Amino acid sequence: MMRPSSSHSDPPSGDSPASAGRGLFDGVLSAGPVHDAVGDIAWLRAMLDAEAALARAQARLGLIPPAAAVAITNACRASGFDPAALARDAVSAGNPVVPLVRALRAGLPPDLARFAHAGATSQDIIDSAAMLVAHRATGPLRADLASTADRAATLAAAHRDTPIAGRTLLQQALPTTFGLIAAGWATALDAAGARLARVRHGTLAAQLGGATGTLAAIDDLAAPGAGAARRGGPPAAGDGRIGPELISAFADELGLNEPVLPWHTDRGRIAELAGVLAGAAGTVAKIARDVVLLAQTEIGEVREGGGRGGSSTMPHKANPIAAISAAASAARAPGLAATLFAAMPHEHQRAAGAWHAEWLPLTDLLRATGSAAHWLRDCLTHLEIDPVRMRANLNLTGGALLAERVAGALAPTIGRDAAHDLVADVVRAGRPLAGDPRVTAHLDPDTVTALLDPAAYLGSAGPLVDRALAAHPKGDA
Repeated sequence: MMRPSSSHSDPPSGDSPASAGRGLFDGVLSAGPVHDAVGDIAWLRAMLDAEAALARAQARLGLIPPAAAVAITNACRASGFDPAALARDAVSAGNPVVPLVRALRAGLPPDLARFAHAGATSQDIIDSAAMLVAHRATGPLRADLASTADRAATLAAAHRDTPIAGRTLLQQALPTTFGLIAAGWATALDAAGARLARVRHGTLAAQLGGATGTLAAIDDLAAPGAGAARRGGPPAAGDGRIGPELISAFADELGLNEPVLPWHTDRGRIAELAGVLAGAAGTVAKIARDVVLLAQTEIGEVREGGGRGGSSTMPHKANPIAAISAAASAARAPGLAATLFAAMPHEHQRAAGAWHAEWLPLTDLLRATGSAAHWLRDCLTHLEIDPVRMRANLNLTGGALLAERVAGALAPTIGRDAAHDLVADVVRAGRPLAGDPRVTAHLDPDTVTALLDPAAYLGSAGPLVDRALAAHPKGDA
């Protein structure tokens, strides 16, 4: 299992729009703490943390002098590098690590500069940085999912027995409870958070393999006189004993999982992360869509509080802005995940383009999912429930919502198919079931009236809510 990673360089920047580099649409489509956790500064910090961790791991194994590791770690401060300049210089190199390493070495004493980035390749640093960025970003993302699940569980408990029309294919079907609906939201969010936790702690791994995954250049690194510090002394050139030990030490320094092998062209980790993020976004989108539908004027069973949601032209509007923003953010996730899946076929030992294609969609997928979770948390925090309107909507059809129950009561007398057809005919004709003579010929009107009580036909809704609440984790973010 992976221990929590920590940044060895500068602390995160503030959350203000100016410092975070927020764009015109980011307030809606990239809201919440994940935005800054995957920004340019966060990526730069993660790359520098990877370079520093590599130096410390090499010093632990006697491959470079300890003084070099100290100097490199001290030099790996994000404030000492210009992201805009690195971006410009990356054009000729094909990735930002090349100019980053040049700038890093330029800031080191001449006798120690050669030890920076020793034995690694650019993809080692960017892939390890991607895992760090993902680990750091999924922390607040999971916290938002957990908090939102808590709010859903609170709603479920408060409305355990509140009747509401259950709807299938957007039509009223049978009664259910709002508590059961909210419990379903909570369990879905809990499951999404659990999947994210498994990936966060079990999948995200360090990357270190050198040019073709053999770590061949490591054999030439041993500092004179330092090899004795290693158990068994320095290896003979080419025996490869040091490579696996370095991978282990590097992963430990980063706080990431240790891979069995370098995974330069095995992009299963990226795909698994993408799938879990897109799945979490889908869970958020389903709940947000439920809220939007329940908040429609003609339904009006829930509403978002907080005084938001006004229109630029219609003073009466109170749109469910948080739910809408959650759904909009989540809608971006499937396409971004698809891009990451499409980029999986990497040629031979290092890809020509497919690897580069991952950087932006992975960043945007983390942002989109984080924004969706942030907005849904806001939505459920301010959600107001209207049980009176729920009951009124249950009565809209004059009892048709309980037609199944009436048919079930008629079945022992006239047969199941005949009962179904009789009740269906009465409902389609718009006649009340309690007053139709074909029904009351077999059931007295009082019995039919009792059968048409929505609160008396909720099945196991209450116990199912209890079951969900018992399974809901307490304070496990």
